[in-house]
Amino acid sequence: MNKSVFMERKWAMPNKHTFSIPPIHKLLEKECVGYKDIIDPFANDNKEFARITNDLNPEMDTDYHLDAYDFLCLFPTNSVDMVLYDPPYSPRQVSESYKNVGHEVTALDTSAQWRKKHLDEIQRILRVGGKCISFGWNSNGVGKKRNFQIEQILLVAHGGSHNDTIVTVERKIG
Repeated sequence: MNKSVFMERKWAMPNKHTFSIPPIHKLLEKECVGYKDIIDPFANDNKEFARITNDLNPEMDTDYHLDAYDFLCLFPTNSVDMVLYDPPYSPRQVSESYKNVGHEVTALDTSAQWRKKHLDEIQRILRVGGKCISFGWNSNGVGKKRNFQIEQILLVAHGGSHNDTIVTVERKIG
């Protein structure tokens, strides 16, 4: 089945609470309908969309307070319907997140391997037909090499010198 990619550009003010940004909130309201097993490894204080939440910071009201990779490893193969993947967008943000909760930051934590580990686990735990909604400064998502197909890209422009937030909706096809 050949799906077309729908790209939409919206304007909104930047916010560290990604899911509260109006065009992103609207997309999640639409995309999460009908999915039961939705998980969020970087939930912050958002519990609106995911059934099982995690945040490294123990002050956040989440189900788990694990490193995101360790959280993803908890789930059996092909057991999850949807992953909301909103990690820190840069090595600096990863480092700040770890330091803010007293965790030592290693070279691995600020390398491309950090993200690759997460994406490999997302590929493993998502059922065929499941979705991953990724947030960041690029549209790479989980990727074609891991058998994911892009269904939608939402570009949220924040204006001025603020980086855009790019939301990629992908379906696992194999």
